Amino acid sequence: MENVHLVPEEEEDDLYTGYNDYNPTFDGEVHKYLDLRHAFIEFHNLLLCIMILLSLQDLHNDEGFQQAVRTSHGRRPPMTAKYPGTAIGGRPIGTAYGSRIPVGTAMGRPMTGAVQDGAARPMTAVRAAGYSSSIARGSVFDPLGQAKGPAPPLETRNEDTPEEKIKILEKKVNDLIEESCLAHARGDLQLSLEKAKEAGRKERALVRQREQTGTADHINLDLTYSVLFNLANQYANNDMYTEALNTYQVIVKNKMFSNAGRLKVNMANIYFKQKNYTKAIKFYRMALDQISNAHNAMRIKIMQNIGVVFIHMGQYSDAITSFEYIMSESPNIKTGFNLILCYYAIGDRERMKKAFQKLICVPLGIDDDDKYIPPNDDPHANMVIEAIKNDKLHQMERERKALAEKYIMTSAKLIAPAIESSFAAGFDWCVDMVKGSQYVELANDLEINKAITYLRQRDFKQAVETLKMFEKKDSRVKSAAATNLSFLYFLEKDYDQADRYAELAMSADRYNPAALVNKGNTEFVKEDYEKAAEFYKEALHNDSSCTEALYNLGLTYKRLGRLEEALDCFLKLHAILRNSAQVMYQLANLYEMLEDPHQAIEWLMQLTSVTPTDAQVLAKLGDLYDNEGDKSQAFQYYYESYRYFPSNISVIEWLGAYYIDTQFCEKAIQYFERATLIQPTQVKWQLMVASCYRRSGNYQKALETYKDIHRKFPENVECLRFLVRLCTDMGLKEVQDYATKLKKVEKMKEIREQRVRSGRDSSARGRREGSAGSDSGQSNHGTSAKGERLSVKLKTLPGSNEPYEASTQQEIDASYVDPLGPQMQRPKTAARKRTEEDEFADEELGDDLLPE
Repeated sequence: MENVHLVPEEEEDDLYTGYNDYNPTFDGEVHKYLDLRHAFIEFHNLLLCIMILLSLQDLHNDEGFQQAVRTSHGRRPPMTAKYPGTAIGGRPIGTAYGSRIPVGTAMGRPMTGAVQDGAARPMTAVRAAGYSSSIARGSVFDPLGQAKGPAPPLETRNEDTPEEKIKILEKKVNDLIEESCLAHARGDLQLSLEKAKEAGRKERALVRQREQTGTADHINLDLTYSVLFNLANQYANNDMYTEALNTYQVIVKNKMFSNAGRLKVNMANIYFKQKNYTKAIKFYRMALDQISNAHNAMRIKIMQNIGVVFIHMGQYSDAITSFEYIMSESPNIKTGFNLILCYYAIGDRERMKKAFQKLICVPLGIDDDDKYIPPNDDPHANMVIEAIKNDKLHQMERERKALAEKYIMTSAKLIAPAIESSFAAGFDWCVDMVKGSQYVELANDLEINKAITYLRQRDFKQAVETLKMFEKKDSRVKSAAATNLSFLYFLEKDYDQADRYAELAMSADRYNPAALVNKGNTEFVKEDYEKAAEFYKEALHNDSSCTEALYNLGLTYKRLGRLEEALDCFLKLHAILRNSAQVMYQLANLYEMLEDPHQAIEWLMQLTSVTPTDAQVLAKLGDLYDNEGDKSQAFQYYYESYRYFPSNISVIEWLGAYYIDTQFCEKAIQYFERATLIQPTQVKWQLMVASCYRRSGNYQKALETYKDIHRKFPENVECLRFLVRLCTDMGLKEVQDYATKLKKVEKMKEIREQRVRSGRDSSARGRREGSAGSDSGQSNHGTSAKGERLSVKLKTLPGSNEPYEASTQQEIDASYVDPLGPQMQRPKTAARKRTEEDEFADEELGDDLLPE
């Protein structure tokens, strides 16, 4: 305590001496100075008190210290600028103009006020922040507030109050709007509309609740606007255009919504989708009137929409007015392209040229590609360039440049035949213009497109000459031109020239996958499959996305018999080209070759989902099901194939045989009649029609059909045999005539066969010993198919001692058999009583000839 100096309690006689001597002229300077000094003193006193509190344990029991603390000297009030001197006593205040007297600290300075009745005197007008002199006498010094105990618990929120209910409801509405937007971003349009409708219901309930509580003046208009705007958008996204327009009208007509007139652009867009172009123009112009010139970008977009609508209306002059204004104010690639289209539509050559020149002068606003070339000496810069080489910004720049090049190329190909007297002259003008622009690298591409256009015009000579001009240019263009030349010669089946230019393309650019594919193709047609596979593999190594090389490699493996490797190639290709019909068919064919019909059927089923009207695929499915023994499924797919392509002979044959197998001969007639129309010179289809009539019991129609066949093919043995048979069954007098003709025809055919056999015997005798005996043995039997004209097998003549019906069955064609089999018999008629011998003849007679 020896370092603590307490202020004596006795007061001085005149505490406020000199108060009236204060000069108010220096009020401002004194106020600033005293505030700073006073703040420093108060901070010093506080630090001193804390030090004493921490260093001395018995201060709490020291009466002198406690008395000093309870006086105003412990917390000296700040001085006011208006009335200085209250805390200074009779000493004059030092200023910058007079003598500066230091202000005393708490130790040894005079008291500023007396304590009366146990209460401190009132404070002056100026107080230091955070301090109070209202400490009652006898209170404990507790600057950290430790004696107050823990803070009271927070008051619980009462959610039953109307205001809290309104806040909760507002939060629910905002959450529903957010969920609706997220659902639309995911592509779930139905859910987004439901959420938007629910948000609208909640918002109306919120408005009613505010009206009930008397706070209608505090309605959140921004929330109402958001609900209605989102609901209108979701209606439009779900193609509910009438509801969307009604909702937009509610927003636009409400004067309390600021800038609601801009939504007329959305309404115009809906009218455009509805092809109500007149109203679309009206609303675009209304929106344009309500947007100030400060929003120039928005106005330009609306003007572009107006021009597009005029194009759809066929009013090209009005569209040109809009596009010309845009190109003069804020030119862009898309507007320039639309302007060229309008000039092309009205046939204005000179303005087409000017518009093309404006198009190639439009600035893209992207950096040069040299920016992304890394320097060799700075590893940090190399890392940065590598990081930004494929970032979102660079991708956007590449997309913008690619779009501009696409529009320029399309414009050049469009106007080239129209701006000059010939297509070549117009294309040359476009190339010259491009060479002088920022798209100079497009000039060579335009030249190649010129050659491709010659190809489309079937002018192969000009196309070849144009491409040959690139042989002396840089490697990239030279390689592209040589690749196209190789392709042209390959199509013309000039494989030597195709191989030469493929070599030239490869020498110019060994990493050109198209050149390697062409080279592989030339080796493929030479049947050097191993070498072709090597070129295809190299093309895939250079460009793993080269689908042509992968497809051709699969075909090569298929030719080499390496079916598993071919299957692997086509499975990889299917992962890239999910809906390629050719790839699916190859997979089905490979599984069939691998004797896995179930997988083949599965891939063909997928193929039918891509090409449901392909008759060949449906027929193949029918064939696979037929091989599996599922006749009903086979009939379904064969019938579908016939429905889409009713001229496929193999499908017609199968359907006719199916109906005969199921004993519906009447239905088989229409298919064989169709085959007769397709192949009128083939007698077998007409014989099948007659046979169906005979088996269905319509003998009169069968007889007429056989007579008609006999008139067309008088030497047909089968027809004559059935005429004899039917006339005998029906008791007609013509039976003898037909029997005589039958014997003559059979005798002529037998003589012809003997001559053919004798010629073969003599030739075979000179080549091989002992062949004459075997040939002679076969000649004695009438069942051999050798020596037959037109590669057909003929029936032998019946013996003189056996009935005609007992003649043995033979096939007309080696690929045909009798589908009826011994289980099918001709229906009985009333012409005469049938015998067992007749039944046997029906079973053995080979008149119904269908493929296996």
